[in-house]
Amino acid sequence: MRATLVLVLTVASLLGAAKPAPLPPLREQAEQEQQWLRFRLERNLPALMRRHGVGMWLVVCREYAEDPAFFSLVSPTVFSARRRTMYVFNDLGPERGVERLALGGGSNGGLYTVYRDPNVEKREIYGEEQWALLKSLILARNPATIAIDVSSTHAFSDGLTSGERDKLEATLGPELMRRVVRAENLALEYQELRVPEMLPAYRQMMEIAHSLIARAFSDEVIHPGVTTNLDVVWWLRQKVNDQGLGTWFQPSVRVQSLTKTGVVMMNEEDAVVIQRGDVLHVDFGITAMRLNTDTQHMGYVLKPGETDAPPGLKAALANAQRLQDIMLAKMKPGLTGNQVLAEAIERMRSEHIDGTIYSHPIGDHGHAAGPLIGLWDRQEGVPGRGDVLLLPGSWFSIELQATTSVPEWNNKPLFMGLEEDAAIDERGHISWVLNRQSAFHLIR
Repeated sequence: MRATLVLVLTVASLLGAAKPAPLPPLREQAEQEQQWLRFRLERNLPALMRRHGVGMWLVVCREYAEDPAFFSLVSPTVFSARRRTMYVFNDLGPERGVERLALGGGSNGGLYTVYRDPNVEKREIYGEEQWALLKSLILARNPATIAIDVSSTHAFSDGLTSGERDKLEATLGPELMRRVVRAENLALEYQELRVPEMLPAYRQMMEIAHSLIARAFSDEVIHPGVTTNLDVVWWLRQKVNDQGLGTWFQPSVRVQSLTKTGVVMMNEEDAVVIQRGDVLHVDFGITAMRLNTDTQHMGYVLKPGETDAPPGLKAALANAQRLQDIMLAKMKPGLTGNQVLAEAIERMRSEHIDGTIYSHPIGDHGHAAGPLIGLWDRQEGVPGRGDVLLLPGSWFSIELQATTSVPEWNNKPLFMGLEEDAAIDERGHISWVLNRQSAFHLIR
């Protein structure tokens, strides 16, 4: 009896060890996030301002109309602008650094200096006096250039609303407005760049996402002939909620079936009963600690007597994996997203892979700041959004698909959509955040 109990406990402990560790309590998460914010403000921001020739950067926004950059600039306990919040970043030079001033709102745990009118004590500054205070600050600091977040290309750099811009122009007047520039890459790159200290927590998030997909694509959830794709979607949503996580998009599960007329990709929005022999595709992401993941994996529902996916299906998956390898080999910092796309497609075609590439940055947002590497319907490149450079210290979702004719499916083409997150380190080397999917998830 004692030996049996020891065996049971040993097996249970091994099974428990295989489960991903949960994220720490919210208070500890907030402490980590605050540290990341300090590192980004102290390390990344000064270098970016000097790289783009910006003497002063203004981030001005109101509650419910926050600049996209706002949430990358504030503490994890700040959820919105305070009526109107103005952040002023003024470069004092390499020796003294960038001063961070808050006109409206608090100090974000001491990361900002709350700037107030010394003639008005213990009073919140909003409205006309807030604009007057901003002008007096600018006159006192006398920057050569003043960057604002206005862009027709990048949403991440277009956070100054038209009403706030009108007010800024009226406040500063023609002379100071001549110093105002649209330094759109400053806001873009600040949101894009990570610090190395963020990667362990992000890898932990990826472990959770992979674990949930593995459970969703197993007989824990799927019972062929009974379970629908939407049942799997809502199982994922519920588990995300149960674990105190969020998501930035509705998951999808798509079913490919071999019919008399060929391979049919079922509409992901319709409830489709999953049958033996079906090939499944999931698109799934979680949100935590103001970070986002994005993953696509493939599953196969075994037929009676099968213990693995047929060789043709494995070959189709291998084609998509080979396209992943090509992408990582071509993603070199200093190239634009469009250049990476062109080089990857050229190599893909030379290897006779029928594929599509639509990869994107990830991090503070799901479809995040940085260069696009194709869109599913823009394989010739994406003007503007694909013309910015890949940078060391950024993260990407390597998203793509390869279509391959499968002998076991009457030589009909089968879609294999994969997506895994990868990180470019400070030296410019790119690698997977977590091991990529290496084989089908099998539903027995």
